[in-house]
Amino acid sequence: MGAIEGGTYVISAQFSDELGVTMVPTTVTWTLLDMDGDVINSRSDVSATAATTINIVLSGNDLAMEDNDSGKRLVLVEATYTSSYGAGLPLKKEYPFTIDRLTGVG
Repeated sequence: MGAIEGGTYVISAQFSDELGVTMVPTTVTWTLLDMDGDVINSRSDVSATAATTINIVLSGNDLAMEDNDSGKRLVLVEATYTSSYGAGLPLKKEYPFTIDRLTGVG
C-alpha cells in the first residue's frame, strides 16, 4: 500500500557497504523532496539515529497535496560510513513514492 494524502507512510532504509554487507553507518540524514527537487514541509537534512535499518515516518503535512500536484515524492537518504576502503565514505539512495489523493481531503 502506498502513501495516502494526509495519512502516515513509513520508509525503511537499509544500509550495506561496497561489498553488500549490512552495516551501521557513521551518520545518516534524509530529505523529503518533490520531483522538481523542492523540499517538502521543511524536511531537509533531518538527522536519524544510525542503525542497519532506519524507519522514516512521514505524516500529515509531509503527505499534503496541492492543486495540480502529481503526488510524486522521494526521500533522499545520505549517510557516511567507514570500511577497509576508508573513513567518511558517502552513501546516497533515493526512495521514490506516490501519494494517493483522497477526494474528501482538502
